[in-house]
Amino acid sequence: MKNISKILIANRGEIASRIIRSAHESNLLTVAIYTDADKNSPYVREASESIRIESSYLDSHSIIKAAKQTNADAVHPGYGFLSENHEFANLVNKEKLIWIGPSPEAVRIMGDKIEAKKYAKKAGVPILPSGKTEKSIKDINYPLLIKAAAGGGGKGMRIVENELELKKSIKLAKLEAKTAFGDDRIFIERYVKSARHIEVQILGDQFGNIIHLGERECSIQRRHQKIIEEAPSLRLSKHLREQLTDAAVALAQQINYESAGTIEFLFDDQSNDFWFLEMNTRLQVEHPVTEMVTGIDIVSEQIKIAQGKELSINQDDIQTEGHSIEARIYAEDPDNDFLPSTGKLIADNHTNKDDIRWDTGVEEGIEIGTDFDPMLAKVIAYGSTRGQAIDKLCRELQSVHFGGFTNNIEFLINILRDKNFIAGKTTTDFIELNQPKGHISLDEKEQLYIGITASLWLQGLNRYSATVQKHIPSGWHNARLPNQRTLFEMSGKELEVQYKRQRDGSFKTSSDNKVIIHDWQTNSIDIEIDGLRHQSNISMNNNMLLVQHPKGSKILTILPRFKSSDSKLVKGSLVSPMPGKVIEIKIKQGQAVLKGDELVVIEAMKMNHTISADHDGVVKKIFIKVGNQLDLGENLLTLSENKSK
Repeated sequence: MKNISKILIANRGEIASRIIRSAHESNLLTVAIYTDADKNSPYVREASESIRIESSYLDSHSIIKAAKQTNADAVHPGYGFLSENHEFANLVNKEKLIWIGPSPEAVRIMGDKIEAKKYAKKAGVPILPSGKTEKSIKDINYPLLIKAAAGGGGKGMRIVENELELKKSIKLAKLEAKTAFGDDRIFIERYVKSARHIEVQILGDQFGNIIHLGERECSIQRRHQKIIEEAPSLRLSKHLREQLTDAAVALAQQINYESAGTIEFLFDDQSNDFWFLEMNTRLQVEHPVTEMVTGIDIVSEQIKIAQGKELSINQDDIQTEGHSIEARIYAEDPDNDFLPSTGKLIADNHTNKDDIRWDTGVEEGIEIGTDFDPMLAKVIAYGSTRGQAIDKLCRELQSVHFGGFTNNIEFLINILRDKNFIAGKTTTDFIELNQPKGHISLDEKEQLYIGITASLWLQGLNRYSATVQKHIPSGWHNARLPNQRTLFEMSGKELEVQYKRQRDGSFKTSSDNKVIIHDWQTNSIDIEIDGLRHQSNISMNNNMLLVQHPKGSKILTILPRFKSSDSKLVKGSLVSPMPGKVIEIKIKQGQAVLKGDELVVIEAMKMNHTISADHDGVVKKIFIKVGNQLDLGENLLTLSENKSK
């Protein structure tokens, strides 16, 4: 037995908070590490103690130093960063600390995706044809999938449709892999369209006992990164489920696996064939859906295994009941190619319930930047049936007052309400095939009602904030004056609201709506419009409002009554579609380019984004240099209208 009393968490954000919760429930102390960017993050306060590290979460020596300084007994790596770095695992053990994870050798084997396939083959698990170089994959038919050899989460992953794309895609995949994992190795395999992504959760102890906790389906993905996961898979029959779980256990046994791990498979929806994809020798982002249907705390099991305890449960003890679905909330714009977004989280009123769980590493008031992955939170719903779980998750996303900048909540709602999703037609190309909208569609009446709600909340705020004659109601007059007017922007469109206070205390809009305010608070309004009454939470940051609506919270920007003609945008310029860092400039001043030519590569939230020419032209002036930090909308370069100019 190994004694653990204090765990250092070699991670940040949501997963750090998650590990802290289970550790404290087991009466263990915790240490959080943080950089300057995270000094105000919730997990830093939630831990028993915290310590600043000088460099990054990829600096293994700084992390070990922090563990020594705080007298930690063990290190939990979470997911991402160094969680699948066998050298770090070895270093932890070398320093007489307890590694909460599998053996470094297992991490090494499964971390090398090519080596992992060899072991899968030994275990009798089907594999896809693959290779490490262009030459080694010459006999594999297109399309191909390039993947980071040392990581996951969709980073460093590219689909290649033909030979012309191969070299460029390899280069970009290497850059992303290096940025995300500190390792630029890649491998290439055959890409299977219209497949499902199904994975099996396993647990193994130090006595050779290995069990599985059932499967999860993680097919709903954008940019090869999961956004909705569920357990169990609707698609698997009892026989197919046994085949997948038996294959997963066989592979784990092949490498004498201990701790929690996940074995991922690609499942052909037409033929019922499946192939080994990879093994994640760590805790998965989506582990909560398994916890919800099995009742097993996977993090607690990891800790017990690391202490040298034998599994207290066997395979027959595992009973899967009901259905669970998880949605990942990202700071990104689904209507703009899922580019990352930034800003202040001005509202977060989520609450955990028996059938709704939030795993989050953010809180109201925190600034969301581009230093890390854009995932903000995970929302997990449980129901006795899949349909019930979908409904609960959808209602939670619609009703929660969460945000203050562009995010994917409305996109998630549209997926969950899609008839094909409800029917279980959830292959990995679901988003491509179904094209769910990035926003909730509102009719003109609904848009107007939101505008009225926001406008009359503002008039209440103005009265509340007044320093003189506060007793005089907003809009009061003893003469015939024009309507009070508020101008907003919502979903890229202007929305104007005009209203006048009536002698009975109600309001009348220019569109003849009768409005009664039953109650006004600094963060909400109880309002009745044309006889329809509802309570709406409202949060404000500078000139932006987040207004709650039955279909979801909407962002409204307060526009000035008179627009300024002043603009800093250079005529003919291309601007940055996101905050980020310039990592490559592919053109020179005076160079002729064609529409579609790559111009600039920007790194944001550990992903590389290429800016391409939207028309033929000549590069007139370049405003940026490699290494520059960019703001949203910052000028990159100017491009003439055509090559002849």
